[in-house]
Amino acid sequence: MLKDYHHFKGSTLSRSEKIQRLVTKMILESKIPDDKRENSVVWELKHHAGTVQIGRILAIKRGLDVEITEIICVLHDIYAIVTGKYANHARLGAEMAKDILIKSHSFPFDEIQTITEAIASHSDKQVYTEKPYVELAKDADVFECSLYAGAEGFYRLHKKDEIFREYVNRIKNVRKELGLSKEPIFRE
Repeated sequence: MLKDYHHFKGSTLSRSEKIQRLVTKMILESKIPDDKRENSVVWELKHHAGTVQIGRILAIKRGLDVEITEIICVLHDIYAIVTGKYANHARLGAEMAKDILIKSHSFPFDEIQTITEAIASHSDKQVYTEKPYVELAKDADVFECSLYAGAEGFYRLHKKDEIFREYVNRIKNVRKELGLSKEPIFRE
């Protein structure tokens, strides 16, 4: 039987859709004004949704579980979404994500471990692992950001040269994986 498309409402949401809906509501209902946030609420909405979409595509290409990927991608910046701050947001966000997943009563320990490990590691773009969900989180995040005008300048300003080069390498690798042209690496 085919599942009706529901536009993220109703009682038939999957566990991933419930988490995506929760995060979207958290962003929309945030009491932290843009002038107190490192990124705007609009950015958080666009980035979390865009990263989920990129993550889905990469998961399909890589033969990974799309639902686990969606949850990683929607929660990867949860600390910044909640606090408006990015300092150590990956590691601190992994703890927040763990609490959200435990409270949902929908995820076994091994899935929570996979999800939170990817979230905790997603900022370490210069570190390469043999863990497919960790690498997907890093790749989806940096590739999604590369599609915004000004991302290159932001990274050049805020990242050390050797780390910036790894961001570029990841973007190039994702572009190749998706069959896109090599240039431009960042949107102009």
